[in-house]
Amino acid sequence: MQNEKKVLAALYCRVSTGDQDTGAQETELKRYAEVRGWTIFKIYRDKGYRGTTTNRPALQELLSDARQHRFNAILVFRFDRFARSLRELLNALELCRQSRIAFVSATEGIDTSSASGELIFHIFGAIAQFERSLIGARVRSGLQHAREQGKRIGRPVEKLLSEEEQRQVVQERTQKRSSLRKLAREHGTTVWQVSRALARKHAV
Repeated sequence: MQNEKKVLAALYCRVSTGDQDTGAQETELKRYAEVRGWTIFKIYRDKGYRGTTTNRPALQELLSDARQHRFNAILVFRFDRFARSLRELLNALELCRQSRIAFVSATEGIDTSSASGELIFHIFGAIAQFERSLIGARVRSGLQHAREQGKRIGRPVEKLLSEEEQRQVVQERTQKRSSLRKLAREHGTTVWQVSRALARKHAV
């Protein structure tokens, strides 16, 4: 693909702290683009953002430009500079595939426009699916264990107030000016049940 048409490459660089510099990454990526004969469309820089931060401005701008087909290759220094998790990486790779954009990691030898790179994409997808299966199995196992221990699963049953408790709620609300939240806490029920008790009193 790259040898048949002009390639506009978006370069993405990230450092975790504001006092670090993206210069080393940029130098490597520019050298890689030059060797491949690519034209640099734009360099997207995120400084002071850790990989676990989802809302990185430059990354969001890059993904937005990708959806608009403003370039046909994304070049990164390493995967971990780009994505915070395998799932995030796969989402980006899927966006690239749908938009016919090559995704290249300069230092890891990954290029999704090549046959081997396409294979890597499928391997990552299989790993992600395996990860989801493991998580699902752990959740189901945890729920089963909780049931065996006699623990209630899901939202607790809402306690209904007896007639006597409703009278107490009305009395405390009138005399002590107790808040609905406090009344609910003291009677072991919800604010909704307290409100219903008070509404019945006013309706009488």
